[in-house]
Amino acid sequence: MPEEKKLLAKTLINRIESADHLNLVHNTMIPVTKSFLPPIQEYDAFLARIWSNEWLTNRGELVKELEDKLKSYLNVSNILITNNGTIPLQIALKLLGGGGEIITTPFSYVATTAAIVWEHCTPVFVDIHPDYLTIDETKIEAAITSKTTCILATHVFGNPCHIEAIEAIANKHGLKVIYDAAHCFGVTYKRKSIFEYGDISTCSFHATKLFHTGEGGAIFCRDQALRHAIYYSHNFGHNGPLDFFGLGINGKISELQAAMGLAVLPHMEEILEGRKQVVGYYDQHLDFTDVKKLSIRDGATWNYSYYPVLFPSEEILLNVLERLNKADIFPRRYFYPSLNTIEYTHGMEMPVSEETSKRILCLPLFKGLEEKNLFTISNIISSWN
Repeated sequence: MPEEKKLLAKTLINRIESADHLNLVHNTMIPVTKSFLPPIQEYDAFLARIWSNEWLTNRGELVKELEDKLKSYLNVSNILITNNGTIPLQIALKLLGGGGEIITTPFSYVATTAAIVWEHCTPVFVDIHPDYLTIDETKIEAAITSKTTCILATHVFGNPCHIEAIEAIANKHGLKVIYDAAHCFGVTYKRKSIFEYGDISTCSFHATKLFHTGEGGAIFCRDQALRHAIYYSHNFGHNGPLDFFGLGINGKISELQAAMGLAVLPHMEEILEGRKQVVGYYDQHLDFTDVKKLSIRDGATWNYSYYPVLFPSEEILLNVLERLNKADIFPRRYFYPSLNTIEYTHGMEMPVSEETSKRILCLPLFKGLEEKNLFTISNIISSWN
């Protein structure tokens, strides 16, 4: 940013920070995201069907309808929706992990690593690419041992991993591939749904996600035999009312959650457009001389799920964060800390992930975020020095 623009930004921020009495600042708290709530009468219409059916859970009419509509919307071969986004990871690891070593990324939400440890597997971390922030595919082979069973990679902030390289490595070494695609609703890679890659792919439908069911998630798998195992694994292993296919857990989603998804899904176009406008504002008004943004991988259609920025140092990030918080703006240090540093992983040093996690901040991003607030956010960030 030219010096005169930086000076102007600092002047504006000084005025903002000292002029609350002039009502120059919108005094409502601005969170990192807001859940989209459909018109209540639309949700009520689905609730009326639940009351009429007198069916609350165990794969009722609304759950099946939502799966059909999502299958069409996402253009996927199959989908099984679940009660949250972590259960799919646990099921995938139970079926494919075999208690072995799981090559994974240290830069993800804690659920990725926690699921590995929870399923009695061992996380083996591989550092990340400094621009894409996904697992560095060039370092995976060096981490493979005779105990390795899977690669569990995260598509970070909706940004795909290097899928071709990962799958070539997996094929070479006879490994399974699980993709944590929690952030990837609607993302495509090379004109195909991101959920169509890997042996298993998972997604989150948590209230903070683009598409949500309040709490919820989904698991995707093209292999029919494996899909059969996944289905019964999420339903206590039931193979009919009195028979069992194998070991299972309760991953079923309720009709109430499905009702929320059915009410949200028709609004996806406006949700995406609203978020795209916010991203466009940041792209145009932030100063990227020193602050760095995420590089989206070629071939991907991104979904505007998050807007992370990297500061030159943690000290600068903390300074900016303090100033934003004073203005009732609450971005998130996402992902922090690097997962190889948490106490139950005992991970090796991961220099890129550890440094990135200290310097990254996800900015507020949701449909309806007003321009006056975007103005404040952008100017606070652009005037840090």
